Amino acid sequence: MSEIFTRSFTQQEPIPEEGIRAAMEVMQSGRLHRYNLSPSEVGEVGLLEQEFAAYTGATYALAVASGGYAMATALRALGVQPGEKVLTNAFTLAPVPGAIASVGAVPVFVGVTESLTIDLEDLVNKAGAARILMLSHMRGHLCDMDRLVEIACEHGLTIVEDCAHTMGAAWNGVPSGRHGLIGCYSTQTYKHMNSGEGGLLVTDDPSVMAKAAMLSGSYMLYGRHGTVPPEAEFEKIKYETPNISGRMDHLRAAILRPQLKALDAQCAKWNARYRVVEEGLRGTPGLKIVERPEAETYVGSSIQFLLLDWSDGAIAEVVARCAKRGVELKWFGGAEPAGFTSRYDSWRYAPSVPMPESDRVLKGILDMRLPLTFTLEDCALIARIIRAEVGAVQQAAAS
Repeated sequence: MSEIFTRSFTQQEPIPEEGIRAAMEVMQSGRLHRYNLSPSEVGEVGLLEQEFAAYTGATYALAVASGGYAMATALRALGVQPGEKVLTNAFTLAPVPGAIASVGAVPVFVGVTESLTIDLEDLVNKAGAARILMLSHMRGHLCDMDRLVEIACEHGLTIVEDCAHTMGAAWNGVPSGRHGLIGCYSTQTYKHMNSGEGGLLVTDDPSVMAKAAMLSGSYMLYGRHGTVPPEAEFEKIKYETPNISGRMDHLRAAILRPQLKALDAQCAKWNARYRVVEEGLRGTPGLKIVERPEAETYVGSSIQFLLLDWSDGAIAEVVARCAKRGVELKWFGGAEPAGFTSRYDSWRYAPSVPMPESDRVLKGILDMRLPLTFTLEDCALIARIIRAEVGAVQQAAAS
């Protein structure tokens, strides 16, 4: 009889007890708004900003309502204007081009390689089209960040990093989010820390942080933040910067602070699960593993593999057969968006031209979450099911 997987791919671990207690204290106080503080009190949001800045090695951190809001705020803080072109990955999720479009700018898509990272040759070719690169570390895959920084310096590109899937990751020991001028992170439920929705922005630039704080809705209460640029930076911009409210509240910050303490241990657990699935799939005929470079410290909270040059029908059949056995695969190559999966040509508010080499890669990408509610035995079972169904579809096609 065929093995069946019965666990949920969307069930996360519970919030740590320390976070639940801290959240209860916030609710009992009634002071959820980040600026509702006693004199000299930092508060949960400010403490989270201090702790996250220390974790990433950044001078400043700003806690906001979502990762998408962090990206849009970064663009506004950099003075991006309506109609301005902003480079970004062809392989990403909709909130990335959405953040660009939200400020009236125009996404210009850069291709993807079989490593699922930005195509650096294509980046060189398109670097003259824009002054900002919104670099998406999509699904936790880091490109050669040393080479990317070289390209950015050569062409005068400012890097804003979308680290929604790389909180806790690094390239040659440098934390994700610290190669560019600004790093943006998400604390949505399916990311590496869970507050339902939420985000963080980090930078070493005092001018950028002052603008971001004002944009986030600080009014003239920016002195109550956890990491505060010099007053002179606010004096330059405080009467000219609009309030586009997107603050984090104390409740979410209280939930997140204990998770930040445990983040490295959680990342190790994800990677243990990732390696079990990876090894279980390795060597499957017709299936390509995405190999991770030695310089990359990754966080395997999801796994991707490629069915390159398979027909649409065959890939859809693999997805359907796995689903019948309880394994939820998401296909990024489908012609129509489904759930959270979509391609650069799905976002019709953003002009695009076909990129045949990238289209070939995108068509073959299958994606799967690896929640920490799965055991290592669960992960081994999942790999066996995928391997068997990929083989069955290939065998049927051959006959």
